[in-house]
Amino acid sequence: MHTVPLTLLTIIGEGLLRERLITEIERAGAKGYTITECSGSGSRHRRVGELLGENMKLECVVSPEVADKLLGILSDEYFPHFAVIAYLSPVSVIRGDKYV
Repeated sequence: MHTVPLTLLTIIGEGLLRERLITEIERAGAKGYTITECSGSGSRHRRVGELLGENMKLECVVSPEVADKLLGILSDEYFPHFAVIAYLSPVSVIRGDKYV
């Protein structure tokens, strides 16, 4: 079976960033995404209180160029101000033409 090498970008952050992050990934060229609510603990410790909202995990399969562009945006505009983490994973995708 023929697969296409692409990049899975995973962003975990404050739920209040949901719409802003969706706009960022669409502008950068992502063709789609998956969002799930999540919880946990990290360097900024566990989030408490319902007023702060839930965390979310946003995942999108993109070209390496789009992934790099988005990491630059996250690094410049989000990491200094919000509880956000992002990481990349190489993936092999069937029907990869749908993602680029």
